[in-house]
Amino acid sequence: MTLQGTNLHQSAFVMDGLVYHSDGDTAALKAGGINAINLTVAHFEADFTTACKQMAGWHAQVSAPDSPWMIIERAADFDVAQAAGKVGIVMGWQNGRALDEDVDRLAFFHRAGLRIMQLTYNYRNMLGDGCMEPEDGGLSAIGHEALDALNRHRIAIDLSHVGERTGMMTVERSTQPCLLTHANAHAVTPLARNKSDALIKAVAAKGGMIGASTYGPMCWTGDPARKPVLEDFIRHLDYLVDLVGIEHVGFGTDLAAGADNARMAYDRETPRRWDVIENYMAIFGRDIPARYIDGFGSHAEMPRITDALLARGWSDDDVRAYLGGNFKRVLGEIWGG
Repeated sequence: MTLQGTNLHQSAFVMDGLVYHSDGDTAALKAGGINAINLTVAHFEADFTTACKQMAGWHAQVSAPDSPWMIIERAADFDVAQAAGKVGIVMGWQNGRALDEDVDRLAFFHRAGLRIMQLTYNYRNMLGDGCMEPEDGGLSAIGHEALDALNRHRIAIDLSHVGERTGMMTVERSTQPCLLTHANAHAVTPLARNKSDALIKAVAAKGGMIGASTYGPMCWTGDPARKPVLEDFIRHLDYLVDLVGIEHVGFGTDLAAGADNARMAYDRETPRRWDVIENYMAIFGRDIPARYIDGFGSHAEMPRITDALLARGWSDDDVRAYLGGNFKRVLGEIWGG
């Protein structure tokens, strides 16, 4: 890494907009200079009991003596955690399934530390349709109630996996900015999980942002002879910045963070995937490093992106905004400080 890149990366606030799982080990995160993560603290398909149990487990881990972690509940906590040398955890969900049909549970989960909630995962739940539902039915009636409650409790709304209509209806109704914590541009890579220009621009127009992802299939050209590389990710990043401006762009790797990536690849598996993902893994491999752009299978590689952006002529201020400044600002606006 260049001296300029090292100095900038070490002095910046760096936040990963989505880490889908962690075994509790922070070595790779600290090696990559990561100060905070939006961590999926309950399984993608967790029911109420499972969500409570898994969130309780994280509270126990964070409260242990000499824990390297700190739970983030308000924007000021980011600075406290960084000053203390701890990795900040923003407790997040990738599915609203644990609410079942009881929106009042959001008050309880907010008290338990939930600060970001994705309305749906890939498929339909009681709140609305995910991105893999062919009908693209949008928000349900209870989804509207949940959205209002999320705004009321100042829990950030994530639209990364939701369907197009669900996303557009949410942005239109929400009184708070919305997030696409880990998604890329459908115009660059036409995958169902990537987002339309219309949705990206709608999110940005109301003060929200998108975290560009290094997940391989979301950056892939479809060429079986060529695994996606850093330049493919930066192609998405450049497109997003041109589309909505640097102030609305960050990163959400969608990586796991821990000591045993091969094991974590299967512990947290979701039972349903779609053809592009299956084809990608059949060609390039199924363990976690193989699933991501070449040379970026761990958070320890994060400084490579900082160097690459500086080499492309990005200003220090723009790199700092991308690395975490934008997430800190927008989350502060949603949470109220």
